Amino acid sequence: MAEQLTGLADDRALLGRTSTAERVSDILRSRIAEGYFPPGTRLSEDSIGGALGVSRNTLREAFRLLTHERLLVHELNRGVFVRVLTVEDVEDIYRTRALVECAVVRGLGEPPYTLEGLAAAVTAGQTAAVENDWKGVGTANIHFHRELVALAGSERTDELMRSVFAELRLAFHVVDDPRQLHEPYIARNRQILQALQARDKDEAEKLLGVYLADSLERVVEVYRRRVGEGE
Repeated sequence: MAEQLTGLADDRALLGRTSTAERVSDILRSRIAEGYFPPGTRLSEDSIGGALGVSRNTLREAFRLLTHERLLVHELNRGVFVRVLTVEDVEDIYRTRALVECAVVRGLGEPPYTLEGLAAAVTAGQTAAVENDWKGVGTANIHFHRELVALAGSERTDELMRSVFAELRLAFHVVDDPRQLHEPYIARNRQILQALQARDKDEAEKLLGVYLADSLERVVEVYRRRVGEGE
């Protein structure tokens, strides 16, 4: 927890003069999505509030917002914890991803498209793989799909998918071999990018649909093995 709190202290400057529960929840959501708080982690009000320099009431409101997003869970007389997903949660996350991400690609207007963010995420994933940083590859993968969703130019869609991608990161935490999970998608992200660069959104949508179906199968297989029913 000490390492995570040090990171939160660095985020303190992001609050500036608008130290609201929404800004605090944005920071914590990002930290969860980036893997700083694994599933099952108890979040200490005193420690996190001290690291961010916010009041207990502000932090509790941020916790409430993230509980509503299904990222946290409050356990009576025990405190607030990062949620542990079920297999059904994972399946629902992928259903939502397929509905939204494929619709974004299908609904793209006339090319050329603004693909700098996608290209940067592909490069980041390749760099992390060379450095054998498979957690970093997973983060780059999520950034790729955020950038893909951002092509819709919709703040509502971006907001919806921020919490979905944060939940997805919770599922990744139970994977015992992150390289096996993430490595195949470095090339597949690049293929989707190349299809969009070639102005072929139909091919990009086809690649994305197969990608998401394969990813769901792989993640659920691992999740069933690691978490199991009733755990």
